[in-house]
Amino acid sequence: MDDRVRFEVRDGAAIEREGPYDLAIVIESIHDLSRPVEVLAGIKLGLGVGGSLIVADEKVGESFTAPGDAVERLMYGFSFLVCLPAGMSEQPSAATGTVMRPDTFRRYATEAGFKRVDILDQVEHDFLRFYRLTP
Repeated sequence: MDDRVRFEVRDGAAIEREGPYDLAIVIESIHDLSRPVEVLAGIKLGLGVGGSLIVADEKVGESFTAPGDAVERLMYGFSFLVCLPAGMSEQPSAATGTVMRPDTFRRYATEAGFKRVDILDQVEHDFLRFYRLTP
């Protein structure tokens, strides 16, 4: 596959200058970004025709319910102590934090110009939800 596949680490906001790419993958970081829409928009511009973006982010509930299960409470702890402060270290900030609900992610993707956002339910994982975004 060496002649057909290459792996590169790129700045999501600058990927458009380096593409086009068939596939971009972002793992557990959209919720940490101060400006997730801008990064998603940059990735979209770097995708070639028929390209896709796969995003893995925390698998929290579709909506808030109190008191939440053990995973949800764990994610709120991470959010309060780590992810939310990191995302707010630059301003302006979306101030997302670890507990990014699917509707929030769909809104970010739509604002970034993606036409379709699919949750990949066939990828089973206890802590991560996988999304496929297509321009």
